Amino acid sequence: QVQLGESGGGLVQAGGSLVLSCAASTRTFSSYVMGWFRQAPGKEREFVAAISRSGGYTYYADSAKGRFTISRDNAKNTVALQLNNLEPEDTAVYYCAGRYGGFSNSGKLKYDYWGQGTQVTVSS
Repeated sequence: QVQLGESGGGLVQAGGSLVLSCAASTRTFSSYVMGWFRQAPGKEREFVAAISRSGGYTYYADSAKGRFTISRDNAKNTVALQLNNLEPEDTAVYYCAGRYGGFSNSGKLKYDYWGQGTQVTVSS
């Protein structure tokens, strides 16, 4: 069982930045593809970004390209999501997730473990 815990959410003005972090409680963190998802009020959860086990490959949703950056530190068992140039439409609960499987350029992969989420609110 892997436990994931997100942090770093908050209230920010449009155009601002945040860094979300996710800590994993596993000794085999480097075995997991990691992803970030978000769910806005009244909407379904959507894929944001994913990173391969080594960190050498990343994949982004169109809404995240050029503004968000996913990264990981396998020595610290953490994955981060840098959010830049935030827009009110980015307001959502952001979740990190872990997948014990391969990486591919897809936002539709199945993830095995999920965190509780961290709220990001962007004011206009």
